[in-house]
Amino acid sequence: MRDTIANTRDACATRQEFCVFAALAGPFWFMKVLIVIRLAFIMTSVLAQTPAPTVFGGKHPFTFEDMMKLKRVGAPVPSPDGKWVVFDAEDVDLEANTKISHLWIVPAQGGESRRLNPSPNHEERPRFSPDGKRLIWTSKATDPTQIWMCDFDSGSGVLVGKPGQVTTISTGADGAIWSPDGMNILFVSTVYPDCQDDACNRQRDDEQKKGKVKAKIFTRLLYRHWNAYTEFKRSHLFVVTADVDADRNTDLQSVRPAELNSAEPNNAQTAENISAGRTGQSPVFRQPRDLTPGDHDVPPFHLGGQDMYAISPDGQEVAYTSNIDEVEATSTNNEIFIVPMAGGATRKISTSPGADSTPLYSPDGKYIAWRSQARGGFESDKWRLFVQDRQSGKTRDLTENFDRSVGNFAWERNSKAILFIAEDHGEAPIFWLGLDYEQPIGLPRMHADDLAVAANDQVFFTRMSLAAPNEIWSVFPSKESAKIGVVTHMNDALLSQIDMQPLESFTFKGANDQEVQGFMVKPPGFDPNKKYPLKFLIHGGPQGAWGNSWTYRWNAQLFAAPSSPQSVGRDSTKSGTSPDGSTESRPTKASSAIANGATDGYVVVMINFHGSTGYGQKFTDSISGDWGGKPYVDLMKGLDYVEKTYPFIDKNREAALGASYGGYMANWLLGHTDRFKCIVSHDGTFNTESAYGTTEELWFPEWEFKGPPWKQRELYRKFSPHLFADEFKTPTLVVHGQNDYRLDVSEGFQLFTALQRLKVPSKMLYFPDEGHWVLKPQNSRLWYKTVNDWVDQWCK
Repeated sequence: MRDTIANTRDACATRQEFCVFAALAGPFWFMKVLIVIRLAFIMTSVLAQTPAPTVFGGKHPFTFEDMMKLKRVGAPVPSPDGKWVVFDAEDVDLEANTKISHLWIVPAQGGESRRLNPSPNHEERPRFSPDGKRLIWTSKATDPTQIWMCDFDSGSGVLVGKPGQVTTISTGADGAIWSPDGMNILFVSTVYPDCQDDACNRQRDDEQKKGKVKAKIFTRLLYRHWNAYTEFKRSHLFVVTADVDADRNTDLQSVRPAELNSAEPNNAQTAENISAGRTGQSPVFRQPRDLTPGDHDVPPFHLGGQDMYAISPDGQEVAYTSNIDEVEATSTNNEIFIVPMAGGATRKISTSPGADSTPLYSPDGKYIAWRSQARGGFESDKWRLFVQDRQSGKTRDLTENFDRSVGNFAWERNSKAILFIAEDHGEAPIFWLGLDYEQPIGLPRMHADDLAVAANDQVFFTRMSLAAPNEIWSVFPSKESAKIGVVTHMNDALLSQIDMQPLESFTFKGANDQEVQGFMVKPPGFDPNKKYPLKFLIHGGPQGAWGNSWTYRWNAQLFAAPSSPQSVGRDSTKSGTSPDGSTESRPTKASSAIANGATDGYVVVMINFHGSTGYGQKFTDSISGDWGGKPYVDLMKGLDYVEKTYPFIDKNREAALGASYGGYMANWLLGHTDRFKCIVSHDGTFNTESAYGTTEELWFPEWEFKGPPWKQRELYRKFSPHLFADEFKTPTLVVHGQNDYRLDVSEGFQLFTALQRLKVPSKMLYFPDEGHWVLKPQNSRLWYKTVNDWVDQWCK
C-alpha cells in the first residue's frame, strides 16, 4: 500500500464485543475452549482499565501545540530476566524545529518511567545482550550514526560505567541485533557494492562530498526512491565482535580466544578457513564483515516495521530479506535467504512470486517463520504466515483459512505458537495461533503493534487509539490469571487536560449494496441541538484504512477541534482569487468565524471504501482497476448516510480532504461533484499517465491499472482527474512537497495550473524540503494552519 494515513479498523460495534476466530472442533477442542475462557478473562480486565472518554470541567480542546508536547513512545524491549522494559521515546522541540529520541526504562510490571542515559545525543533502538548484562543502541553522537554499548545492572535498572562505541565504520551503522551467544553484533550499513573494504567506501564518499560536479548518470530504474536520489549504494548486513576493546586494526577473526592461535591471518577473511566451533558458538569478527556482498539491498527499502533479518538460535546462520530481480522498480519479489554466520554461499528458502519478508527463528531453532504474499507485483496482497521446518524443509501456511493480513509477529517461548497483529475493521488486535491450530484466536479489540515476548512469557506491545498515542502494554496470554495492563504512562499528565473525543463507528450500504464501515469524531463540547460543519477525510493507500489509531499527520482530533484564536479572524481582509479570476482583497468568511460558530469545531467523517484493508482480501482487491468507481460510490453513499442519519451535520458546509490516494480522490471529486464547499488535495495524482512516468515503484501503477500506459491507455484515461478539468468549480487548496518521488511534485503543479487557468478559487502550499509526508515540526504547524484556515474560509 502506498500511504496509509490511518491503518486500523473497528470490527466490533461496541467495546464489549469479543471476537474469537477459532474453530472449536477437532482433537484440540478442549484446549481451545480453555483458551477462549482465559481470553474472556483478559477482555474483562482490559475493559476495566479502558474507561470511556468523558468530558470533565477544566479540559481544553486538543491543539497542535499539545500534539508537539507528546512523547512518541517506541517499541518495548524487555530484559532477559523479565524485570525491565527499555524503549526509546522521541521529543519534539517546536521552536528548534527538531526531534530527538532518548532511551527510557520502566519496571516490567509497570511504574515510573525514567531516562536510562542522560546523554543529550539522539539515541534509539536499544537491545539487551542475551545475558541481560549489556545494552546496545544506535546513537547520533557521531555522524553518521554508530552502535554504542554499555553495561547494565538489572538489580537497579541502571547503566554501569561509560558507554563505548562498538562500530566505527565510515558508512555508519544501524539496526543492530545480538548473536545468541552475545559474542557478535549484526548491523546494517549502506556501502558501495563494488568496494571491498571501508577504506574504499570512505574514499568514495569523500570524493562525492568534495566533487564540484553533482550530476548523476543513470543506467537503470529506481534512480530515486521515496524522497532521495540514489547515491549508488546498497544496504548490507555486517557482523562485528561485541567486544568494544577489541583490536580493530587487525583482520584476524576467531571463534574463541583459545582458538586464536590456529587461525592464520592471511586466510582470516576466507569462510572456508573459519570454523563456527561448537554448536551455539559463533565466529568472532574483529572488523566488520560484509555477509551480503553484491549489488542488492539487504534489507530492501522499507518504512519501518519488524526487522527483515534474524540470527538462528545456534548462532550459525543469518536469515535475511532481499530482492534480486533484474528490474527492482517493477518487482515486489522479496525473497528469504540464508547465509552462514561465518560468511559464504547463500541459499534461498522462499518460493513465492510475491513478497517474502521478516524471517524469525523459533526459540528452539526447529522452525523459521516469515510473512509471504502469493501474487508478484501486488504490494497489498494478503500477508500469509509461513512456517518452515528447518530439518525437513517443509513449509506450511498457518493462515490459509484466515482472511486477514499478518503484520508484526513473535514466537512464544515454547516455540509452539505465534502471536501476531492483524488489521480488522478499524482495529489491529493481537491474535494467538498454535502451530497445530486451523484458526487464530483473537485477543481483545484494540490497536496493537511491536510485539515482544519476555522469557517469562509476558508479552509486551505498543497500543494506541484515536484519543492517545502509543504507550507500552503487556499481557500473559497463556496464564489462568491473565490480564492486560498498561506499563508506561508517558503522556497521561498531558492527556488528562485535553477533551479528547471517542471514535464512533457506523455502517451503510455502499457500492454493489455491500456493507461499508465509516467513522465519526464529534467536536469537543458537542451539542446535538447545534449544526456543525463537516470535514470529510479520505485515506491514502489506496489499500489503507481509517480506524482507532493515532497519527501525527492527519489527526482527526485536531480536525474536529475548533479553530484556535490565532488562526480565526486575525486579518480583516484576505488576498485571493475570486470566482471570476480577478485578484481582490475582501473580507473572509474566517474573519467572522466566531459569529458563525467557529469555536464549535467540526464533525469529522472517515469512510473505509472498497479497497480498504481489514475487511478481507476480496474487499481490498476490489479497487484495483477501478480507482474512480466503487470507492467514489462508497464515499458519496457514506456522505448521504451521515447527512440523513445525523441531523447535527450541516450539509451546506462540508469540505473534502485527502492525501496520496486521498489526494487523487479529492481531484476526482473536483470533476464529479459540487456538493463540497471546498477541497484539500495533498500529494495526489492529477494525470495518471504523467504520474506513471515520474513515480519510482512502477509495480504499483502497473498493478492498479493493469499495465503501463502504452498498453492500458483507455484505463489510465478513464480514471484520470485531469480529463475532467472542465467540470472543476470547487475552491481547492493544493499541497505538495518537492522531495515527493512517490507522487512527483509536478502532479500538484499541474493541478494548481489548471485551477488557476479555470479561475477556480485556489491556493498552493509548496514545501521545498518535504517528501510525501510533512514531517518537520514547523512545516507541520504551517500545514495544519493552512489546511484548517482554508476550510474555515469556506465552511464557517
